[in-house]
Amino acid sequence: MTDYKVMVINLHTIKPAHGSRKRSKRVGRGNASQKGTTAGRGMKGQKARSGGKKGLAVKGFKKSFQKVPKVRGFRSQKPKKQTVTLSILERIAKNGDVVTPRYLNKKGVIDNSQSGVKVVATGELKKKITLSGCVASKKAVEAIEKAGGKLEF
Repeated sequence: MTDYKVMVINLHTIKPAHGSRKRSKRVGRGNASQKGTTAGRGMKGQKARSGGKKGLAVKGFKKSFQKVPKVRGFRSQKPKKQTVTLSILERIAKNGDVVTPRYLNKKGVIDNSQSGVKVVATGELKKKITLSGCVASKKAVEAIEKAGGKLEF
């Protein structure tokens, strides 16, 4: 038979977990204690008064408020169309290709095919391509049609 130590729990044996209780700061016990006169609250002001921890005096309020960026003007949440030049189309497309936003995304020309694509007339286009699901400037449309391609919507 083995002996087990049985601990009886009574009201006089219960203690809180070690480190769970912190001793309160003893303030107002004379200047020798370093917490006399103003009791560690500094001189005057809202935080020195009794109950003075409201409003702007809340801990960290000022710093977190200053970190909020100041917004000036208007910024649209609608994503802008990504621009693609004729010289890029000349470089990546083959003769007779159907160029769509998804095609451009797969080739790595644009980041997101959902935001839309606008083709601008920078550079030359000599290949016959079909542009589908994209917006193009007037000069870009002329250049595509001149090369024998067409625009679809």
